[in-house]
Amino acid sequence: MNARDLYSDVVREHSLSAHNKHSLPHADVRIPGNNPSCGDEIELELMISDGIIRDGAFTGVGCAISQASVSIMIDLIRDKPVAQAKALADTFLKMALRQPCTEEDLARLEDAAALQNVSNMPARVKCATMPWHTLLKAIDAWQAA
Repeated sequence: MNARDLYSDVVREHSLSAHNKHSLPHADVRIPGNNPSCGDEIELELMISDGIIRDGAFTGVGCAISQASVSIMIDLIRDKPVAQAKALADTFLKMALRQPCTEEDLARLEDAAALQNVSNMPARVKCATMPWHTLLKAIDAWQAA
């Protein structure tokens, strides 16, 4: 696998963009996420009302893959029902772990499908999936509150 294939334009754009990288002062849930094998650390912040993720943001540091993954994820889940965000996370994790996904599944992931080839680089799978695992923890925390 060529590293350039993994670092597509979408991934590169999101890893360098700061449009989702900031604090969300009125967040309903804040959950840390980390990948100790790479040093990636984020805090995911979500504003949720009436079962809809109204906004999201993150702070933290990490490699280009983790930073792109969390930024893409936030764009994808913004203004979506919590149940749909959870289903998108499950689909992303299946894709990244090389479990069967249909073309429709990949289409629902929109820009997140750009990370499909991360499954060919086992050392980078945790970088890409950490934000999505953090999202699932955030949803669980919100539902438990």
